[in-house]
Amino acid sequence: MPKMAPLDRILLLTTGILSAYQVAVGIDHFDAFPILAYSIAFGVLLVASLLLIILGFEILDLPAVVVISTIIPLALSLGLVWQHLAAWRIPYLVFSILGFLSILITRSIAMRKILPIVVLAVTHGVAGMMIFLLPILLALRGVLEPAFSLVGVGGALIGLGGLLLFFLKAGKPILSRENILRVFPGLLLLMTICFVVGFRFG
Repeated sequence: MPKMAPLDRILLLTTGILSAYQVAVGIDHFDAFPILAYSIAFGVLLVASLLLIILGFEILDLPAVVVISTIIPLALSLGLVWQHLAAWRIPYLVFSILGFLSILITRSIAMRKILPIVVLAVTHGVAGMMIFLLPILLALRGVLEPAFSLVGVGGALIGLGGLLLFFLKAGKPILSRENILRVFPGLLLLMTICFVVGFRFG
């Protein structure tokens, strides 16, 4: 496991600071439920950044990381749906709850590998596509300012990070482990910047 460089800690610390800003200031003009959903997402990102700084990259090998990392895309996508797709609020809330519980159960009980992979792929795939497509479509239609499309770019980056970690843990890495861990802190920071700027100016 590569040792975390000082630059990595700076990038992660900046990610944590931006996440804390987003919880404290960046979403205070939304309604109550989206504020709750976004606060959960950015709160988990803040805690994850701090734990990576303190414990190093070794924390990524813990089984609980898969479950905890699911909270970020599910909470973000739920907040977006609640704000902008009123007719889909309850169905997507049910999907989010069932998706999280399914991942929790399939990662807690010993079972054949195919089912946990399918559950993870479906849950992350739907949440990721929602974060990626919805902001871009809203910006293209003129419903929100063009800058809101950056939230979609952040969604693409979170999807990329998830894929890199998923294939790494599956033993079929897209890049070498060293390269994945080298780009991961910067990817997290760039993703967070896109979210913060997109929500602020969109």
